[in-house]
Amino acid sequence: MNRLISLLCIAFGAISSCHVVNRAVPEPEKHTQPAPPSIPTVPKSEAAIRRYFVADLTGQKGTLPVEALPLNAVAKARTQVWHLWAEANKSVKQEALPELSPLTEGSPFHRWRLTPEEYNGAKFEAIMPFYFGTKGNKPADGYPLYLYLHGSGAKEQEWPITLKWAISFDDAPSAYFIPQIPNGGEAADGQLYRWWQKSKLEAWEKLLRQAFLSGEINPKRVYFAGVSEGGYGSQRLASYYPDYLAAAGPMAGGEPLINAPAENLQHVAFSLRTGANDRQFHRSELTGYTRDALDRLANKYRGYYNHFIAIIPKSGHGIPYQFTTPYLKQFVRTAQPRSVHWEDFPVDGRYRKGCYNLAPLERPEGKERIYYEEEIKGNTIDLKVSSVKYVEKKVSDWYKDFKLVLLYDKVYEPATKGKLRIYLSPELLDLSQPVTIRINGRQVYSGLVKADYSHLVESCARFFDPERLFPAAVDVAY
Repeated sequence: MNRLISLLCIAFGAISSCHVVNRAVPEPEKHTQPAPPSIPTVPKSEAAIRRYFVADLTGQKGTLPVEALPLNAVAKARTQVWHLWAEANKSVKQEALPELSPLTEGSPFHRWRLTPEEYNGAKFEAIMPFYFGTKGNKPADGYPLYLYLHGSGAKEQEWPITLKWAISFDDAPSAYFIPQIPNGGEAADGQLYRWWQKSKLEAWEKLLRQAFLSGEINPKRVYFAGVSEGGYGSQRLASYYPDYLAAAGPMAGGEPLINAPAENLQHVAFSLRTGANDRQFHRSELTGYTRDALDRLANKYRGYYNHFIAIIPKSGHGIPYQFTTPYLKQFVRTAQPRSVHWEDFPVDGRYRKGCYNLAPLERPEGKERIYYEEEIKGNTIDLKVSSVKYVEKKVSDWYKDFKLVLLYDKVYEPATKGKLRIYLSPELLDLSQPVTIRINGRQVYSGLVKADYSHLVESCARFFDPERLFPAAVDVAY
């Protein structure tokens, strides 16, 4: 019933076709240089970098350290900046990720206090208990990390069952973060029993940031999975945080694709397993739409969109869970791809600060979603930037008390009046040579891009990711 109520407020849909509107290509602009940082700057020093990081971690506006960075010093500078990021995190008062210990049914649990949640004008305290433990011996490059989300039954029962399942899976060596939902069905008519709401997004970003700093976790092997409500959550989160994930594995779920755009899974191996008879809220049908969308994308973009989607015959909401994480563990994250497909969409009203090497600085007014298609070949970056509109195509006839849209057409139009930061690195192109950037066929930049400490520092604070410390960036308008 809780799930039924929640669907009254959530748009449903899936991709069924695309229509692209073309326009004439204007003449190239004159060559321009990257704009200087738009925030106050100071000469680079270790103390200045630490101060900037502390300001960012505490929600303040910092002063960005600047200093030209020779290309042959990038590796050393990355190590230095990451070390200073770690020092800044230690200096800030916060609830820390506990030390890892073996994962057992008797494992101790820990708690994080999150930002209070709101529903119908009322505030609810948000305390998230969690298990954090390991299976097997630590690999030389750190444990693979699994975020594993439980279903929407009574949370006091769902949580220990989820722990037992996690222990049983054949994925060692591994580390698990197994949270309990802060507010279950007893609060807010069950409307806060969602893994993608703002307070939980805060938790996942805190988990990633602290796990990467711990030295215990392999940042190239992060996986999100879950069952039932956890399946909905892990599917939506996989499309929201694709740049952090190697793979994702929702089970007994099936999110509408308007909530979890399949295009964003280009570099995320994706497993989705749902019973053929799991028809409530069209779960098996929506799983089929996800399969169809990923089949189309995999056929169009060869080498991308790995997926393993099964609609299991003769099964209902209960399915075998043991096949998912052995599939996920095969995959390693691509942190800096030269091809990026990203639909920038809000979750619980919140947008990402960036994805892969792209950071929207100004979104086009009145456009909820923007789709970026980036291709880097040699030293040329071609970006196609489009607004996305969902047009209803198929509506469920099962539910009469509310409108349930199952299928949408997606209509794309060239986007204008936006601003974007494109981060660059030696992994993406040759920074010793001129770089050309085209957006929707129009040249917006051509010239050398100078590396600077400011970009390493700013990208570290934005992504908190050791695999994405970018020494250069260009801000472009479109």
